[in-house]
Amino acid sequence: MTQPTEPPPGVPHSLFEDVYAVVVGTILLSLGVVILQKAQLATGGVAGLALTVSYITGLPVGLLYAGLTLPMLAVTIRDMGRAFLVKTLLVTLGVFAVTSIAPMLFEIARINTPTAAIMGGTVIGMGALALARHAAGSGGSGALVLWFYRTKGWNAGRSQMAFDACVLLLSLFTLDLTRMLWSLLGVAATGGILYVWHRPGRYTGY
Repeated sequence: MTQPTEPPPGVPHSLFEDVYAVVVGTILLSLGVVILQKAQLATGGVAGLALTVSYITGLPVGLLYAGLTLPMLAVTIRDMGRAFLVKTLLVTLGVFAVTSIAPMLFEIARINTPTAAIMGGTVIGMGALALARHAAGSGGSGALVLWFYRTKGWNAGRSQMAFDACVLLLSLFTLDLTRMLWSLLGVAATGGILYVWHRPGRYTGY
């Protein structure tokens, strides 16, 4: 009878691989936010909170993304490790920069709402996946969720779902029911990416 083989040991990422992941993840997150903003949709996490507050106040979404993330990182700075915090800070500043200059780089002339929900959610999911594989956060909510898990023992998945639910409920003040439902589809698209490709045993790099 053939004995099951042990998975190969994990191989650490090089500095170049980590930097490349931060760049790619930042670009994908920013593109997803721009797509959702064009269709006036929301999502979960800090990106969704920034979009919702942007719809209410008219402030730039990138500025809000950074402004909302930095206090969350400050709370977790002692427990999450320097490497994680530095990478997440770079992502945060990168999203601020890319979303700020995006109108000068390209313009989305027209996109229908279902396409924006699926495409935006998927692109954000791929960006978050690239960052998670290289121990970087895609926003302050992720860092906060991990911090609560490490310091309080709270279930990370449930904490993230609770945060996302609060963000989507807040977006009801700015979105009609139809856009809210399409936003939920976008959240599902993001979650699907992470569920399929970010499970224990699927990837051994670190």
